Amino acid sequence: MKWPEGVTIKEVGPRDGLQNEKAFISTEDKIAWINQLSESGLKHIEITSFVNPKWIPALSDAVAVAAGITKVPGVTYTALVPNLQGLERAFKANIDEVAVFMSASETHNLKNINKTIGETFPVLRDLVRDTISAGKLSRGYVSTVFGCPYEGDVDIDAVIRVSETLFDMGIAELSLGDTIGVANPKQVQEVLEVLLKRFPADKLAMHFHDTRGTALANIIVSLEMGITIFDSSLGGLGGCPYAPGASGNVATDDLLYMLHGMGIHTGADQQKLTSASQFIQEKIGRPLPSKSLQAASSQLGGKLGNIV
Repeated sequence: MKWPEGVTIKEVGPRDGLQNEKAFISTEDKIAWINQLSESGLKHIEITSFVNPKWIPALSDAVAVAAGITKVPGVTYTALVPNLQGLERAFKANIDEVAVFMSASETHNLKNINKTIGETFPVLRDLVRDTISAGKLSRGYVSTVFGCPYEGDVDIDAVIRVSETLFDMGIAELSLGDTIGVANPKQVQEVLEVLLKRFPADKLAMHFHDTRGTALANIIVSLEMGITIFDSSLGGLGGCPYAPGASGNVATDDLLYMLHGMGIHTGADQQKLTSASQFIQEKIGRPLPSKSLQAASSQLGGKLGNIV
């Protein structure tokens, strides 16, 4: 197998990771953590979400976080945006890229957005239009591609319909989400075989949650299929408030360990990211699921470590 020379890692921990935390991480700590990520060599960081604070209290300080970070040239700072009110706040915070989101399954879309899929399309079309008009990048997320917590199996035709509609709106890239971590390598291969006949590989990203420990195996298959963009969350933080049973995203630490060991370039500094993992683990106050972080902590005699 000929592996790619390099891949793009899109760090989603500050948004997808922290949104499911019961304990509120202070604005100052969020800013400090994102600043560490910015200095790690990562080129894409999703820093927050401009949703109504009453729905995602953990990210109620979105404007303050976006305004407080130290931006590093060459790094793209992304935020999740659900509606035009959120978009206005994102523009004021000078976000580089706007991510819009919806589900491939009707029930999860209703739970997550409080709209049917058909009702969601016009909202996202306005968001993408205004984002592009403002000279910003636009990225799309499709949740429940590989399974829904309410409906079970998701028809590939539903995934195609949503994906085609989002690309027709003008998004630059589409992230395919295994929201509850049910995908297996065979399923990933089958889904990508269908989608890659319709969309170029360099416009697709994979977003795997590691609920059942299959995320890295699914990434290997994705690499074999020509995908080179992956979302991940430092320490394995994450989950979805509207997807019962979902655990964290694939850990950035573990993904880097695997890729670097395979000779695949990411541009990220493993040591700096280990330090950033230890920092956020200490702030959250419990061990995070990343195997690489656990190994590093073990080597430190079980200590969580300090910022370096």
